[in-house]
Amino acid sequence: MKKKTKCYIYTRVSTAIQVDGYSLDAQKDKLRKYAEFQDMEIVGEYSDEGHSGKNIKGRQEFMRMLNEFPCL
Repeated sequence: MKKKTKCYIYTRVSTAIQVDGYSLDAQKDKLRKYAEFQDMEIVGEYSDEGHSGKNIKGRQEFMRMLNEFPCL
Protein backbone atom coordinates (compact mmCIF):
# COMPACT_ATOMS: atom_id res chain seq x y z
CA MET A 1 0.00 0.00 0.00
CA LYS A 2 1.36 3.40 -1.00
CA LYS A 3 2.02 5.81 1.86
CA LYS A 4 -0.06 8.98 1.59
CA THR A 5 1.64 12.34 1.20
CA LYS A 6 0.97 14.48 4.25
CA CYS A 7 -0.18 18.06 3.86
CA TYR A 8 -1.27 21.09 5.84
CA ILE A 9 -4.16 23.41 5.07
CA TYR A 10 -3.71 27.12 5.60
CA THR A 11 -6.44 29.68 4.99
CA ARG A 12 -6.45 33.43 5.47
CA VAL A 13 -8.66 36.42 4.92
CA SER A 14 -7.55 39.98 5.49
CA THR A 15 -10.77 41.77 6.41
CA ALA A 16 -13.50 41.34 8.99
CA ILE A 17 -16.06 41.38 6.17
CA GLN A 18 -14.41 38.32 4.63
CA VAL A 19 -14.28 36.59 8.03
CA ASP A 20 -18.05 36.97 8.36
CA GLY A 21 -18.64 35.82 4.78
CA TYR A 22 -18.12 32.41 3.25
CA SER A 23 -14.53 32.97 2.16
CA LEU A 24 -12.75 30.89 4.83
CA ASP A 25 -15.20 28.03 4.54
CA ALA A 26 -14.89 28.09 0.74
CA GLN A 27 -11.09 28.01 0.96
CA LYS A 28 -11.13 25.10 3.41
CA ASP A 29 -13.63 23.17 1.32
CA LYS A 30 -11.58 23.56 -1.87
CA LEU A 31 -8.34 22.61 -0.14
CA ARG A 32 -9.89 19.54 1.50
CA LYS A 33 -11.30 18.41 -1.85
CA TYR A 34 -7.94 18.93 -3.53
CA ALA A 35 -6.16 16.91 -0.85
CA GLU A 36 -8.70 14.11 -1.22
CA PHE A 37 -8.37 14.17 -5.02
CA GLN A 38 -4.58 13.95 -4.71
CA ASP A 39 -4.89 11.17 -2.10
CA MET A 40 -3.17 13.30 0.54
CA GLU A 41 -3.52 13.05 4.30
CA ILE A 42 -4.34 16.36 5.98
CA VAL A 43 -2.31 16.48 9.19
CA GLY A 44 -3.09 20.03 10.25
CA GLU A 45 -5.37 22.94 9.51
CA TYR A 46 -4.51 26.54 10.29
CA SER A 47 -6.40 29.76 9.71
CA ASP A 48 -5.62 33.44 10.18
CA GLU A 49 -8.78 35.49 10.20
CA GLY A 50 -8.58 39.20 9.49
CA HIS A 51 -4.80 39.43 9.03
CA SER A 52 -2.98 41.08 6.15
CA GLY A 53 -0.78 38.95 3.95
CA LYS A 54 1.92 41.63 3.71
CA ASN A 55 3.85 40.50 6.78
CA ILE A 56 4.01 37.00 8.23
CA LYS A 57 4.86 38.23 11.72
CA GLY A 58 1.23 39.14 12.44
CA ARG A 59 -0.07 35.80 11.19
CA GLN A 60 0.13 33.63 14.29
CA GLU A 61 -1.37 30.49 12.76
CA PHE A 62 0.97 30.69 9.77
CA MET A 63 3.95 30.91 12.11
CA ARG A 64 2.58 28.02 14.19
CA MET A 65 2.24 25.94 11.02
CA LEU A 66 5.84 26.67 10.01
CA ASN A 67 7.02 25.52 13.44
CA GLU A 68 5.43 22.12 12.76
CA PHE A 69 8.09 21.42 10.12
CA PRO A 70 11.21 19.96 11.74
CA CYS A 71 13.42 21.01 8.81
CA LEU A 72 12.63 24.75 9.06
